Amino acid sequence: MAGRPGPPRLDLDLHLELDSVAEVDELRRALLKARAAELSEVRRRDVRLTAGYGDATNREVMDDEARRAQMRFDVLTRLLEALDRAEPTARPDPPR
Repeated sequence: MAGRPGPPRLDLDLHLELDSVAEVDELRRALLKARAAELSEVRRRDVRLTAGYGDATNREVMDDEARRAQMRFDVLTRLLEALDRAEPTARPDPPR
């Protein structure tokens, strides 16, 4: 998010070798499932917070947990976007 305060953003370069396009597809499905689970968690915690569950201490903990779930959702979204931008390259197997 542009303009957000805090420490500088980090760049993380990953290299992942997969055996087939099918594995890329399954990786994407797994990331989508994880992101959906986090979105569900964000919504569940938001409902609890807006409905007034718990005392002040519990609400503070729930708010922190909701922020972390939102962060996981956001990171998974960026990871999926990076996967979509990636251009797989086929390489021959090394000689044995």
